[in-house]
Amino acid sequence: MRRPPPDSPQTDAIATPAPAVADQIEAFLAAAIGDLAIEPARPPGQAGRPRVFPSLCVWAGLLVCVLRGFSHQQQLWRLLSVRGLWSFPRLTVSDQAVLDRLAAEGAAPLPRLLDQISAALAVRLAPYLPARLAPFASEVVAIDATTLDAVCQLLPAADGGPPTRARRLPGKLAAVFDVRRQQWWRVLYRPDAHENDKLIARELIDGLPPHSLLLFDLGYFAFPWFDDLTTQDWWWVSRLRQKTSYTVRHVCYQQGDTFDGLVWLGAYRADRAAQLVRLVRFRVGSVSYQYLTNVLDPERLSLRQIAALYQRRWDIELAFNLIKTHLGLHLLWSGKDAVILAQVWAVLIIAQILQALRVEVAGRAGVDVFAVSLPLLVELAPQFAADGHDPVALLVARGRAAGVIRPSRRTENRAPHIPARLIRPPPHDLCCSRTPRYANKP
Repeated sequence: MRRPPPDSPQTDAIATPAPAVADQIEAFLAAAIGDLAIEPARPPGQAGRPRVFPSLCVWAGLLVCVLRGFSHQQQLWRLLSVRGLWSFPRLTVSDQAVLDRLAAEGAAPLPRLLDQISAALAVRLAPYLPARLAPFASEVVAIDATTLDAVCQLLPAADGGPPTRARRLPGKLAAVFDVRRQQWWRVLYRPDAHENDKLIARELIDGLPPHSLLLFDLGYFAFPWFDDLTTQDWWWVSRLRQKTSYTVRHVCYQQGDTFDGLVWLGAYRADRAAQLVRLVRFRVGSVSYQYLTNVLDPERLSLRQIAALYQRRWDIELAFNLIKTHLGLHLLWSGKDAVILAQVWAVLIIAQILQALRVEVAGRAGVDVFAVSLPLLVELAPQFAADGHDPVALLVARGRAAGVIRPSRRTENRAPHIPARLIRPPPHDLCCSRTPRYANKP
């Protein structure tokens, strides 16, 4: 995955949270974790020495380490054994005991905590959702996957000699990102980093509300996938893969390099889609853009709106960049899968809260979310909170003067505007489905 530079036209980077903001998030985590039952009760009469420290302490400590920008599991050990965490007593355990405990526990409690925190944030963010973003869709989401960085692993030598070090990819994350709320909707871990993304695409969106709009790149380009989304009442927008054959069924608009029309995908009998789709094409300078969608009515979704929506697919790449680069997920603490997964979920939880803070500031200021600089927001929020007032309210009031709220640096949508009077709507009796042939593709 390409990682944009800080404050580039495509992204706003985020630094390690400053202490005052980190303290507020830590207090929010403490309240959320307090209601999470993690430690299973020991059956009556079961023999064995009681655990030295509770599971709740392990997971709370891991989240605080991510929040504070710690980069090694030994810092978790020092937090628990030297500094102390919240109301937990300082623990007299070794650093290896902490690592072994992380590996033995598994990461199961953290996805539940992410769901719990996400539900609370969804209620808080509800007043700030951008209604103008594809109002015909129940939700607008982007889907994609990212590979976790390589880790070192000790492998036994075949001849009985000393073990050797080898690097391996521990897997990847496949995700659904809520574009309106700037929140993770679902994240799945896949142990095979080279797995075809299309194989789990249907599992990834299972439970997504009908009439949601999906934005995805060419990694999910497949005729069966397009047809399934249409028949199950989901909208979608994708790029057109090069050398994909199609047959034009209706031209809504055509002038020079600009085209808007309905097509059958697959011009040959061996491989063709079942559902009619819409193809739009335009040129900006020397670059030609071609997008597909199953929104067939240009009055519902114009060519320019299609281009703008597909630009929002980049939101999930920015979200991956936040967790991997700025919240330290590229610094994996261990080669053990259980510890890696624990770190992954902890980073996702902190990212969810930080993204929500930005959305709330943007919503209350009446600006686009990308007009709010995350680095400056995190830097100045502690100063604004020093007088005891709501830092979000002060950021809204003083953000423009401080440069926290400034013109968005996202790439401008330069797709042409087509006047409605020039568009020929599709005829009502146009056939929209046919018998497909998928050529054994997923």
